[in-house]
Amino acid sequence: MDEPFKAGWLHRLGLLLLREPEDGEQLVALLHSAYEKNLLDADALAMIEGVMQVSEMQVRDIMIPRPQMDVIDINDPPDKFIPFVMETAHSRFPVIDGDRDNVIGILLAKDLLHHYADGEFNMREMLRPAVFIPKSKRLNVLLKYFRSNRNHIAIVVDEYGGVAGLVSIEDVLEQIVGEIEDEYDFDETEDNIIADNQGHFRVKAVTPIPDFNESFGTKFSDEHYDTLGGLVLSRFGKLPKRGEQIVAEGLRIQVLRSDSRRIHSLLVEKVKPSEE
Repeated sequence: MDEPFKAGWLHRLGLLLLREPEDGEQLVALLHSAYEKNLLDADALAMIEGVMQVSEMQVRDIMIPRPQMDVIDINDPPDKFIPFVMETAHSRFPVIDGDRDNVIGILLAKDLLHHYADGEFNMREMLRPAVFIPKSKRLNVLLKYFRSNRNHIAIVVDEYGGVAGLVSIEDVLEQIVGEIEDEYDFDETEDNIIADNQGHFRVKAVTPIPDFNESFGTKFSDEHYDTLGGLVLSRFGKLPKRGEQIVAEGLRIQVLRSDSRRIHSLLVEKVKPSEE
């Protein structure tokens, strides 16, 4: 052979781990040692650490709380909830019967195509069974369940049987691989403020308020909040969901993406004085 044999990083990592760690902390230390010796790249290290964290986390740590769940009431007519489905743009929705504690199934957004294709629509016949899990369920166990049963969403219940929130397979995977981007996400190398061809601006929630003011000619104060996300959060008085919006200083600021912890991105456009 012209070149000496070069072992793959998995083989070299295995050699490093021959010094059997006695606990999780020692294993993490070994992994970081492997990273420093270029046996692991940063992404691989982060994913392995994510897998270890998932085995220690419970559903309660990542679930979307009940007040922030986007649900459909089976008693509502299609012309009422279909615009809501389009606005929130989820692929799956818990369906309730009058009360959030009474989840009767899961509706797949793609099944609504039948409503437009043949005009016939019976939601009860379209519902998929809802899966109910306790808040204490470990994420690694839940992920295994999701994979084996081909479910992508589960309803989280408390000790009294009431609905506490929901969790999706994407929520679990993000703990391992990091945030899963969608069409509303930004490349990390891009600017905080991106204009589209319709006169709208996608703005990262972490954009400093002075930078936002400079770009839009606004006079928002940064005395109490450093970022646009913090300012918007204070205006709502709660963590807003996707699609919620405020109008201030001649701008409509709409939440593009948020999770159970923070706002990620916003859509900004100028409005007419009559709309303020």
